[in-house]
Amino acid sequence: MIGFIVKRFINYAILSAIATLSAYVLASLILNPAGRYLGRNPRPSDETINAILNGLGVNPNTPVVARLWTWLVNLVTHGSLGDTIHNTSVISEMAARAGTSLRLLILGTIIAAIFGVVLGVWGAVRQYKASDQVISYASFTILAMPSFVIGILLMIMATGLNNILGMQLISFTGEYTAGLDGGWWTLFLDRAAHLLLPTISLALMGAAGYSRYQRSAMLDVLSADYIRTARSKGRTRGSALVRHGVRVALIPMSTYFAYSFATVLAGAAVTELVFSWHGMGEMLVQAITESDINAFTGAILFNAILVLIAGTLSDVVYAALDPRVRV
Repeated sequence: MIGFIVKRFINYAILSAIATLSAYVLASLILNPAGRYLGRNPRPSDETINAILNGLGVNPNTPVVARLWTWLVNLVTHGSLGDTIHNTSVISEMAARAGTSLRLLILGTIIAAIFGVVLGVWGAVRQYKASDQVISYASFTILAMPSFVIGILLMIMATGLNNILGMQLISFTGEYTAGLDGGWWTLFLDRAAHLLLPTISLALMGAAGYSRYQRSAMLDVLSADYIRTARSKGRTRGSALVRHGVRVALIPMSTYFAYSFATVLAGAAVTELVFSWHGMGEMLVQAITESDINAFTGAILFNAILVLIAGTLSDVVYAALDPRVRV
């Protein structure tokens, strides 16, 4: 198993490196870091602008290949991803923001996967029944909504609930309440209250997609021969479905999880903006709007690493569920 994991990890690491280098080249060709200085009043001289861009290593007058090589050498020799346009280290920005995004992503992904699988299995077992129809309509409605709409709707509902209760039960702006005094329990509850709506928003989007895919996979195994064999040996329908059907139906789900994780990352970026969370998603969007090539590449590298980990875990789960896979 260890050898299998190492080989998969190396494969995904190579793909992540290619994705990161491609992101740097693409950003260098499309983004215009000099544009933010041209509109200033008074406008800096060309020499000043070139000196700033040369210091950041993003001067468009330097060939892209040369800039990419310099960036790669700094990464390998000094472990540096360069500086942002605000003259702060990209790595320090990532270190400050990564924890924020990971809290949201880990909780949202776990909750989405659990509820998505459960709802998908339930919908398949109760095919065309009222509960299946409700789950289907709700899932398609959520999938049709942009992620920022879901976030805004949750905020409106939370505001209405707070007004009814006459107190601020659910907070949804930022990660915590600034200047809040109290012990660790008070601070913990405050962060949990701020985490609630962003997590629900991300979990709803993920669970809607997972439930549709899991339902389809479960329907394929309901009439399988091994289910009938298990029933003929005395197992109840529920026991046969859980012990044999769900395990087989989860095999394609593990692959789907890896490929859908990029979509979850995109939804998390928008969710961070809606709820004013200063995470990696916000960093990515700001890097694009400010033509910050180094920050953009760092954010893509962070996303690539998360996809690498998700892909490796997916392969491990696939091998654990399917005995035909040689590890």
